[in-house]
Amino acid sequence: MAQNIIIPYNRKLKQYARYLRKNSTLSEVLLWQQIKKKTLGYEFHRQLPIDEFIVDFYCHELMLAIEIDGNSHEYKYDYDIFRQGKLERLGVRFIRFDDIEIKKDMNNVLRALEQRISEIEITQQHPPNPLQRGN
Repeated sequence: MAQNIIIPYNRKLKQYARYLRKNSTLSEVLLWQQIKKKTLGYEFHRQLPIDEFIVDFYCHELMLAIEIDGNSHEYKYDYDIFRQGKLERLGVRFIRFDDIEIKKDMNNVLRALEQRISEIEITQQHPPNPLQRGN
């Protein structure tokens, strides 16, 4: 597996992240019940500060953030795109789910998450050859 990359974070976000963990949405609670304790083979953390932002769930080993888009994201599409782009430039990978998907179709959410993890595992085992880019 790839070596963990340390991404700095704003220490001022630590207290707010703790608040968010204690005041999780129903979707966050439901997904957390499915992914905690390495049930997918990797350790995830809830409401984790990364750089200047807090992501819903994060796995250090995969550098994978899971975001749940619910009511709080309804009018923040441009901000979410900006935020995700900035974190992706730091090497963070993303998978996003809609709040309703989590509540009504957990099996497919978990399948999509397992597929995303498999894709990352493959790229970590066989990084692309820089000479083959663009082919």
